[in-house]
Amino acid sequence: METRLGFSIPLNVFGSGLSIARVGPIVVSPYARIGRNCRIHVGVNIGTRAGVPDGAPTIGDDVYIGPGAKLFGHIEVADRIAVGANAVVNKSFGEPGISIGGVPAKKISDKGNPDYKGGKPE
Repeated sequence: METRLGFSIPLNVFGSGLSIARVGPIVVSPYARIGRNCRIHVGVNIGTRAGVPDGAPTIGDDVYIGPGAKLFGHIEVADRIAVGANAVVNKSFGEPGISIGGVPAKKISDKGNPDYKGGKPE
């Protein structure tokens, strides 16, 4: 099924509620850890930093990852963050409920994941 749909997503990397927006290439390291209710788009790569095979991202709950985003290295992304299209995230973002984007990624807004339905941010 991975070959037919273009995904490379190992078992037990995502929490429950994973939503894949479109069929197409998505690559996720087996060392990555992603929380519940993540929405991920085509062209996303969540991987390790070169030469550090177990240095992969830890991503919180209710995170939106836009088309073409790249997240790599031993970084942490807090809950309810929205990652913009084509962002390159190579450092940690610990503030929940924000939007990040750009190359390299930086905070661009205090509005986080637009799909988050869990009530007001803490």
